[in-house]
Amino acid sequence: MLRVRCLRGGSRGAEAAHYIGSRLRGAFTGWVQQTFQSTQAAAASQNTCAADDKATSPVPKDCLVCSYNEWDPLEEVIVGRAENACVPPFSVEVKANTYEKYWGFYQKFGGQSFPKDHLKKAIAEIEEMCNILKREGVIVKRPDPIDWSVKYKTPDFESTGMYAAMPRDILLVVGNEIIEAPMAWRARFFEYRAYRRLIKDYFNSGAKWTTAPKPTMADELYDQNYPIHSVEDRHKLAAQGKFVTTEFEPCFDAADFIRAGRDIFVQRSQVTNYMGIEWMRRHLAPDYRVHIISFKDPNPMHIDATFNIIGPGLVLSNPDRPCHQIELFKKAGWTVIQPPVPLIPDDHPLWMSSKWLSMNVLMLDEKRVMVDANETSIQKMFEKLGISTIKVNIRHANSLGGGFHCWTCDIRRRGTLQSYLD
Repeated sequence: MLRVRCLRGGSRGAEAAHYIGSRLRGAFTGWVQQTFQSTQAAAASQNTCAADDKATSPVPKDCLVCSYNEWDPLEEVIVGRAENACVPPFSVEVKANTYEKYWGFYQKFGGQSFPKDHLKKAIAEIEEMCNILKREGVIVKRPDPIDWSVKYKTPDFESTGMYAAMPRDILLVVGNEIIEAPMAWRARFFEYRAYRRLIKDYFNSGAKWTTAPKPTMADELYDQNYPIHSVEDRHKLAAQGKFVTTEFEPCFDAADFIRAGRDIFVQRSQVTNYMGIEWMRRHLAPDYRVHIISFKDPNPMHIDATFNIIGPGLVLSNPDRPCHQIELFKKAGWTVIQPPVPLIPDDHPLWMSSKWLSMNVLMLDEKRVMVDANETSIQKMFEKLGISTIKVNIRHANSLGGGFHCWTCDIRRRGTLQSYLD
């Protein structure tokens, strides 16, 4: 590339000089013009080559981004923000990912703030979570606060925003690369803006930065007549492989992927289509293998409250949503653990998630896990496994749609790339 650019600069200058000289019909004048133009072109080419050399410098050894799995010792993490969080408008993709008992809530409050008192408590819980992570020796970074109530419009739709609460939904770290997911909800179209300052800093430290193809989110991306009036409907449609998102264009949320070294597992869900999975497969090949797995799940959206890998060959598998390919892991010698039934009460609002956020834990390393302070049953399960629990209460934060894994994106874990499935 450098040689081509240099030669192109010189040849254009020579052609220009030849043309000027022939027009002036003077050998001497033509020679002067040719020399002048060639000198200018050479100088410009030299500057271009120097700039190119600078732009293509190797990745620095002190790159801040490096993470291959979900359990190596955690050194740096992004934790989301609940500030200014807004209820997404009640569009077809939101309807398909929420349960009927909450539809009135979305219809009434779409585009407005989540209940202020609840939000205030969620913010305080996440602040305490950040303080605890710091005390455990983890560097914590936060996205920028943004006014998510501002309405925006594209040629295909208009919406208000939602939040920057769940960095796991939008960012996937694979090695030293940060991949921005394209997302599937219209309310999350511009969510990446809250993270751009951080990602630029990581890029300047040497990280790779990839943005997946941004979907138009036109009407064709969604099945406008998706029938979801009961849990039975949802089970039937999921079993048939029918989801609210079509194959009109690639889309995926990063939280539908979970990493185990060279093997990355993904589910086709309400927010992740096969085109999006294929884009990731081609992008990560040949160094990584992307495996599609599926579950008996009436409303699949994000894999980490259904199938959460917590160590080398160690996975939490939701007993209510069994994995259809579980023998793949058992044959590879993995230990499959069914976590206990969650203890969260029925009357606690979970506007965007299920009670199984209890298994949505964050591993600080193979022997330390951040777990909900109220979920004593899963705490005992971890203690029997020889894993010490760091207890944090994020009940109100749960209501916004995520547990510890959702609220975080690990930027750096101390470890190397390995294969755990072979």
